[in-house]
Amino acid sequence: MYKKIFLTLIAIAVTVLSTRPQADRTIHKCKTPQGLIYQKSPCAEGNESLKFWTAPEEIGKPPKSLSIEQGSGGHYFLDSEVNGKAVTFVIDTGASYVSLPQSLATQAKLDCGKTVTMQTANGLATGCATVIDKLTIGDFLIRKVDAVIIPNLRQPLLGMNVLQRFSISQEDQRMNISER
Repeated sequence: MYKKIFLTLIAIAVTVLSTRPQADRTIHKCKTPQGLIYQKSPCAEGNESLKFWTAPEEIGKPPKSLSIEQGSGGHYFLDSEVNGKAVTFVIDTGASYVSLPQSLATQAKLDCGKTVTMQTANGLATGCATVIDKLTIGDFLIRKVDAVIIPNLRQPLLGMNVLQRFSISQEDQRMNISER
């Protein structure tokens, strides 16, 4: 008998959870004379409210995305943060890694690691490897990002080690970056 009631309650809970509208994510667990029930509305007067919870907002939420207008010279500039320090990147699909000028790296409290030599559009450049603890791009937060610090670099570059994590499209002088 109890097993049948329990299975019925489970079926009701699954039905309620799977058919609830997206706008109301709160589920109430109520103790009634007939047993436990799960419902979208608060427990009726005289019935004990045992528990309620709200489903995470991520369920049914559209993927994050951002749209960037093409800037001067056909480049795309993206306002971001490196370890909480504001920075404007040039999106560079030709750069293998996020590349930072020494001055920005110092402000963002990044330390140099192993010395690296890189082939750039202007020839060979020597820099050092580092790891960005927190890179914020629009609504996106990326942790532990490999980067290089290049002393003579004037403009920070957002390279493919970050860009490859996203779906990217370009249309009508706009670049759209979204979750995969």
